[in-house]
Amino acid sequence: MGLVSQAVHHAGGNVLGIIPRTLMSKEITGETVGEVRPVADMHQRKAEMARLSDCFIALPGGYGTLEELLEVITWAQLGIHDKPVGLLNVDGYYNYLLTFIDKAVDDGFIKPSQRHIIVSATNAKELVQKLEEYVPVHDGVIAKASWEVEQQQQASQQVGFNATTFQAEVAL
Repeated sequence: MGLVSQAVHHAGGNVLGIIPRTLMSKEITGETVGEVRPVADMHQRKAEMARLSDCFIALPGGYGTLEELLEVITWAQLGIHDKPVGLLNVDGYYNYLLTFIDKAVDDGFIKPSQRHIIVSATNAKELVQKLEEYVPVHDGVIAKASWEVEQQQQASQQVGFNATTFQAEVAL
């Protein structure tokens, strides 16, 4: 992510890194660009990133990338957000994952309409275009989940909880 951050910064973009305090000494090994916002833990990191993001893009990566990717896909499926989720499928890196998801649709584990939560492209220009054209799909499960989140927010406000934090913790 360091190279991506540097490229964005040098092109005049804003860079915000959100990192758990416990990982700062391990993950930040060189000069940082932009703002680094330390948070308490991974749950708070993901909730803050989701709150501040317009969309989600996964570059080729490992377990952490997959975990965060599947979580934001699940959040979209449940109606927690309507933001597009994109895969930058460089050199077919995500082909097997997309095949797996298509098989899950074929086998009835994922609704066909929810397959479209994910958009993918082999280059950044095409991916950005697809993300800009993204239209979220709302089906019965999503509408129900949205209603339940709204009910949780109302209930948490009545007992003095921070609704945003409560919603993120429930989602995790």
